[in-house]
Amino acid sequence: MNNPILNKSFFAIEGGGTKFLIAHFDENCQELARKTIATKEPEQTLGDCVAFIKDRLPGKEHLAGLGIAHFGPLSILPDAPDYGKLRETPKVAWSHFDVLGFFKQSLGDDFPIIIDTDVNGAVLAETRWGAGKGLKNVLYLTIGTGIGGGAIVNRKLLYGYAHTEMGHIAIPRLPNDTFAGICPAHGDCFEGLCTGPAIAVRWDRPATDLPDKHPAWPLEAAYIAKALRNYAYVLAPERIVLGGGVMNRRFLFPLIREAFKREMAGYGETISDLKNYIVPSEFKGDAGLFGALCLILDFLTIQN
Repeated sequence: MNNPILNKSFFAIEGGGTKFLIAHFDENCQELARKTIATKEPEQTLGDCVAFIKDRLPGKEHLAGLGIAHFGPLSILPDAPDYGKLRETPKVAWSHFDVLGFFKQSLGDDFPIIIDTDVNGAVLAETRWGAGKGLKNVLYLTIGTGIGGGAIVNRKLLYGYAHTEMGHIAIPRLPNDTFAGICPAHGDCFEGLCTGPAIAVRWDRPATDLPDKHPAWPLEAAYIAKALRNYAYVLAPERIVLGGGVMNRRFLFPLIREAFKREMAGYGETISDLKNYIVPSEFKGDAGLFGALCLILDFLTIQN
């Protein structure tokens, strides 16, 4: 059987609401180059990605494939007629944009391109190279500009009629908390209460400007723990990996673990080592990018 990656190289794209990361990798998954591109209008942003690819690799005979881990909501089932298109999104210019179609039109149909959500990519990267390595059941959550989650269940990505929307679960409100939340669809869902923008609206200051001792953080930890209780009981992951800009405040992890223990209230299977159960991402903001690389590597393996 021919090796689909021998003497080839790959491009990986993490498409975020604030920025895109694109990188070029060789056949050994060593990074050759990368670029950060501000998220603007889709044609401009994706056009800059295409230009990076063409500048790095004029000859397509050496290109094995392109993996894209993109923000959602996104049609990610390959047999869907709108595979690779965005759904309705608060980023109005991007709503219903055909991301996959743009790359196919720009780069041609003669080499593989696969697209999935950024968080599905991230959980693949974490189980392959990162904080969930060697485990069969892992949950990855990003808590930043938005909240999203991807899960590996029995070594496979969790899918249903669409990708999961873990940021939009309902969580019980804390007593005397009257903050309405900022989610345009649900108001005070997990995403509406706990993103960086939600923190900024609640406290009238950017989350990055709040000191470590600010009362925002115990509140944030309490709500995150309530969400994790739901995921723990429904998915029973062997490890929960937390990434995203909010989770760069590493002092939050002990607060979340303590609150999570209270939330679980001793019911069900006892998790004795919470320090190794709720853990930070090992990718320092790159989990989605390396997840995009995982997507194309796995796709080529299956195809061949």
